Amino acid sequence: MTTLVFVGPTLPAAEVAARLPGAVIRPPVAVGELLVLARRRGVTQIAIIDGYFERMAAVWHKEILLALERGIAVWGAASMGALRAAELARFGMRGVGAIYQGFARGTLVADDEVAVAHLPAEYGYRATSDALVNLRHGIARAPMLTDRTRARLIELARGRFYRERSWGQVIADARAAGLPRRQLDGLAAWPKPDRKAADARLLLRRLTGRARPRRAPATPLRVPRTWALRQLQAWLASR
Repeated sequence: MTTLVFVGPTLPAAEVAARLPGAVIRPPVAVGELLVLARRRGVTQIAIIDGYFERMAAVWHKEILLALERGIAVWGAASMGALRAAELARFGMRGVGAIYQGFARGTLVADDEVAVAHLPAEYGYRATSDALVNLRHGIARAPMLTDRTRARLIELARGRFYRERSWGQVIADARAAGLPRRQLDGLAAWPKPDRKAADARLLLRRLTGRARPRRAPATPLRVPRTWALRQLQAWLASR
């Protein structure tokens, strides 16, 4: 049984390998990769944590559907995986964690909730910004903040482009906006939780050992081979 895990800035590849021995660790998933990799013999599980979305196209929904059609269990959590799992849960993709639940329930609605800037592969895809969903989670849990300050901090964080979001930036913006200094000093010193990493680790725990068989839908999944899908397959074959 082969498990593919697509991961980048959310967790280091070495941690994923230690937590899930035997898994094949892949960089953040991009368009076309699942069309190729899901055909490999022995692939029974795919876990999507991170994925590209800006400098290259994001993984298509139909790629995931094709993997599900072939009987491969596809899981998602934390970042791109949580988004796609919420969108494709009714077709059999499995979502894990609080971020997935937020998208599935509609309490999270924007793609940029999970977006981060990160360094390239040679630097381990290290994140250089903080995801809005992590800022939300930390602001909600920070014990020194009042409800009024929490709401204003979220507003300030949302107002920044995703590449500019960080704890340091939101606190600086809050100081400039005149929010209570004592609360901000406490927030700056407080250890910040990482919701995305926690969800990714939960997914890896779920994947430990043999996965439960995928529950077959009442109607067998049949993915239309549309013109766009055929064009993507042709492009991949020509590379």
